[in-house]
Amino acid sequence: MAEEIITEEETESESEELHPELLERVELKTHQRIDQSLCGTLLELRVGYAKVELETTREMVVDEMGLVHGGFTFAAADFAAMAAVNDPNVVLVSSECRFLSPVKVGDRIVFEATELYKEARKRNIHVVGYFEDIKVFEGEFMAVVLERHVLKLKLVKDEA
Repeated sequence: MAEEIITEEETESESEELHPELLERVELKTHQRIDQSLCGTLLELRVGYAKVELETTREMVVDEMGLVHGGFTFAAADFAAMAAVNDPNVVLVSSECRFLSPVKVGDRIVFEATELYKEARKRNIHVVGYFEDIKVFEGEFMAVVLERHVLKLKLVKDEA
């Protein structure tokens, strides 16, 4: 009996049949003008999923040891989360994050964001960031998708 050899192309086509929405690459519709040198570079984008890489630079450093400010780590994680939702009117409303390991100048952190929950306008996104095989960041992001841009909304003034 001959051994059956499955090629990578066959494996990919079988996967597409099972979950085409997970493999479909899409165009970025949000945060199109973000400074990717500060907030990470989009590496991969599919429905409900984004991968962003942050290459840390000396402009991000806070001390003589080369420690990178956590705000840059958070910015890249946030960018990944918003890209996973990928709507022009997505807005971050809250997050719960854990900075698990320090990040230093020269590190390349890869963030993977997966949209876990979608109900009406609400979105919950899980984001994990790794430097090589070390998990440096993990967070849960909550976002909402608005009918129009947040700066075009009529906000109610507080009558205090």
